[in-house]
Amino acid sequence: MTTLPRLFRTASFRLAAAFALIFAVSALILGGVVYWTTHAALEQQMNSRIMADFDRLRGEFQTGGQAQLAAEVRRTAGRPGALHELVADAGGTILAGDMTAVPQPGWSTIEPHRMPSDESELVGIRTLTVRLPDSTLLAVGDDLEWIEDADEAIFHAFSVAVLVTLGLGIAGGALLSVAFLQRVDAISRTAEAIIAGDLASRIPVRGTGDDLDRLSNTLNHMLGRIADLMEGLRQVSNDIAHDLRTPLARLRQRLERVRATAASVDDYAVAVDAALAETDTLLETFAALLRIAQIEGGARPPVRDPVELHVIVETVVEAFTPSAEEDGKILVSPRLDPAVVAGDRELLTQMLVNLVENAIRHTPAGTRIEVDLTAGSGVVRLTIADDGPGVPAEERGRIFRRFYRLERSRTTDGSGLGLSLVKAIADRHEATVSVSDNRPGLRVSLDFNLHDGASAQPAGGGHPVTAQHSR
Repeated sequence: MTTLPRLFRTASFRLAAAFALIFAVSALILGGVVYWTTHAALEQQMNSRIMADFDRLRGEFQTGGQAQLAAEVRRTAGRPGALHELVADAGGTILAGDMTAVPQPGWSTIEPHRMPSDESELVGIRTLTVRLPDSTLLAVGDDLEWIEDADEAIFHAFSVAVLVTLGLGIAGGALLSVAFLQRVDAISRTAEAIIAGDLASRIPVRGTGDDLDRLSNTLNHMLGRIADLMEGLRQVSNDIAHDLRTPLARLRQRLERVRATAASVDDYAVAVDAALAETDTLLETFAALLRIAQIEGGARPPVRDPVELHVIVETVVEAFTPSAEEDGKILVSPRLDPAVVAGDRELLTQMLVNLVENAIRHTPAGTRIEVDLTAGSGVVRLTIADDGPGVPAEERGRIFRRFYRLERSRTTDGSGLGLSLVKAIADRHEATVSVSDNRPGLRVSLDFNLHDGASAQPAGGGHPVTAQHSR
């Protein structure tokens, strides 16, 4: 269960709270600007109304003097929407108007007080007081109430906006944090399951495409890769236990037999030579295993040089043609399109050597072996096909496993690592490997991406054509 302290410590909650605070401060600043701007505009509007009414009353004074001015003030006093007006003589005695006292000369503000027309209401008034030529005092004022109401409305609106923003920000941050923690907990549970040995566990992906989804997909891809490597390690361990036990047991039996039966130095020499040959075979097997592990584990940095694959095919076919002819087989390359791929020349050469040697070794005399290279639509396809006995459909998915050998191939040389090395090199170059029926025989195809800079200078330098192992 998500606890509040843990919730408040999440980055999502803090980020949401920070944005809410920033927005609230921005709203306060904006509210202050709106408040003072509106207040000044309303005050200017009030001053204009007061000046307009003052000019009207001064016109009455100029026409009929103090008496006409006082009569006009009495006539308009108390009308709806009328301004506050006052006429007083030179001694300050109020002659007409609805103000209770004579304001200070010039612009001034009368503090809130009760008006004679409404004893229940406190009203503040902004006034303009001027002494006329005969010393008569004329004052015109307007209620500050409507400006104060506008100020109060603005204040309340922005106060509510700030409070709502903070509340929504905190609530939103809490909801985001809960969702975030749930997904983090799912990642943690997956990690704990993997630590406990469940390598098949994967992080749930919601499919929203957000940051956590992308992270989960990346981690799942990594976990899948780790699971594959661990499965490969278990497979190698099992294969070593089963497939290397036989030659080691055979070597031991041979040495025991020599110890029991050898009667001369020559007998011992023959036995030692046979033991050395058996040991060399075992060392080659371990070297092949190590090479496969290095390629699959990325022990050496990837090489992405432009490589002329057609040159490699031509070189390998030419090198193995005599060997194929000695075994009564035909090795040809009917189609050889110029093609440049990005990769490691040495590894690509080794891959093709293993495929060709594998085809020669495990097919009968009279077999035709074709190595084709075609390029088009951004894809380069390397195909090794023969018209030999082929591989049963149910066995094709397993021929790239380490130490895997068909039952009929157990009497031929080889350790069953050649095609495993081919698969490792193909995966290293992001090539797709497929096995199909050649009707008759076997067809192995590898699809590479055509190098983007096909016009670039290919990696130079040749490499000796050597075989590692076969299926």
